[in-house]
Amino acid sequence: MDQLLAFFVPWEFSWPVQLTIWGSLLLYWNGLRRSRPDELPGHGPVLAFCVGVVLMYLVTQTYFDYWSQYMFFVHRGQHLVLHHLAPFLIALSMPAPVLARGLPQPIRAWFARRRLLRALWIRLYRVLQQPLIACVLFVGLIAFWLTPEIHFDAMLNSTLYWVMNWSMALDGLLFWWLMFEHGKRGITPRLGYGTRVLLLAAVMVPQIIIGASITFADQVWFDVYAVCGRAWPVAPLTDQYLGGLITWIPAAMMSVVGALIVLRFWIYSDLTGKTGAAGAPASA
Repeated sequence: MDQLLAFFVPWEFSWPVQLTIWGSLLLYWNGLRRSRPDELPGHGPVLAFCVGVVLMYLVTQTYFDYWSQYMFFVHRGQHLVLHHLAPFLIALSMPAPVLARGLPQPIRAWFARRRLLRALWIRLYRVLQQPLIACVLFVGLIAFWLTPEIHFDAMLNSTLYWVMNWSMALDGLLFWWLMFEHGKRGITPRLGYGTRVLLLAAVMVPQIIIGASITFADQVWFDVYAVCGRAWPVAPLTDQYLGGLITWIPAAMMSVVGALIVLRFWIYSDLTGKTGAAGAPASA
């Protein structure tokens, strides 16, 4: 029992992560509390949002973070969650209306008065959500942080390590939000369903190449784990092989699952002639 409890003690406590995680859950709960019965999402979206946020916490603020700093394949699992799985679930839950209702009125009023700040934020967001830029960032960040020299520095520098993890999480949220964009036309570019499927296929191919290159490498590329020492007695090439597989197969499969969900939205939209949660039924 003591070992189980010790797992949930943060290896490197981070106030920004703690405030973001618990603040998001509190904001969402407050939004649910303020929603009318006809505005409430189904049980599925609520569960997806909470699971996505909790997963981000588990891989950054528990002993899992220790393992990720001392085993390459665990590190790749951490980024699979931060960049793919958790943002995927959060975006699929379509939480924007609930989160907006959860914002305290003084904060909404303060932001509404900052017209220049709001205009700059919206412009930056729209630039980052342009399809080509979104895809390049999504794949480019994976390749960037897996460049052996950059990866070496990031794993030995606490500040750079957190920059790496934050960039993966934020970019994952941006990309999957674009794929599952929903509701009334807002600041997120509205993409056609076919375009979304093509984009998901486009980002899948480079991920396969990166993961396969690491998997079939005949020498150790990430020697920082030899410098720091590995958490478990696993051969360096085996550790790298497992990390390559995680980068290759589960990450690519997320694109396949995402494409299937978008196709479901597309079919539903054609059958009903309705739009909404990216054309999805309310319970999606």
